[in-house]
Amino acid sequence: MKVFIVGITGGIGLRLARILKARGDEVHGLYRNSNQTKELNSIGVTATLGDLLSIEPEHLTDAMRGSNAIVFSAGAGGGSNTMTKAIDGEGVSKSIAAARLVGISRFFLVSVFPEAWRERHMDEGFEHYITVKKHADIELSQSDLDWVILRPSALKNEPGTGTINLGVAQIHTEVRRDDVAATLAELIHTPAVSRKILELTEGSTPISKAVGAISSH
Repeated sequence: MKVFIVGITGGIGLRLARILKARGDEVHGLYRNSNQTKELNSIGVTATLGDLLSIEPEHLTDAMRGSNAIVFSAGAGGGSNTMTKAIDGEGVSKSIAAARLVGISRFFLVSVFPEAWRERHMDEGFEHYITVKKHADIELSQSDLDWVILRPSALKNEPGTGTINLGVAQIHTEVRRDDVAATLAELIHTPAVSRKILELTEGSTPISKAVGAISSH
């Protein structure tokens, strides 16, 4: 399988690339910092250097062509409202348009819990981020693509446990980036999971079993 990752050098994208390569998949993607080329090459990935802020869908198609699935895991990472809208919002729109143009139907979007950290009374920038992510979810879910939206809880960098809670509704807690990437890899290889919004947290269920339970419903 060939998988194209938008945001391949990000906290989840790079982890996912490593896992997919280890499974024997062909991995490609889009990244915007030339300093990361060597790291990508070290895991056997030759990605396309480009800026999601300025790239047009027609140019994205050249990079995506021949892929079986698209994963959008890019994010502004707490930048300005303008950057959040451009990457987390318009970046998804561009990627959906490019996928349609090149005829790729399978599309995975890494999103966010709508109620994330509500008890903390977050600032206006965070509220804007939640709104942009919600609109991206809506756009993808209303498309004709074979989509899956994955909403991880608050992300941690500790080594993965290989166990999770996964379902259409979960209580927002935390989850490790390693486990998010491993869950995505499992979902990519489980075509029966289609057109679903899934929430992901720490838990005690092995990832393959958790995804299998979703696919059986």
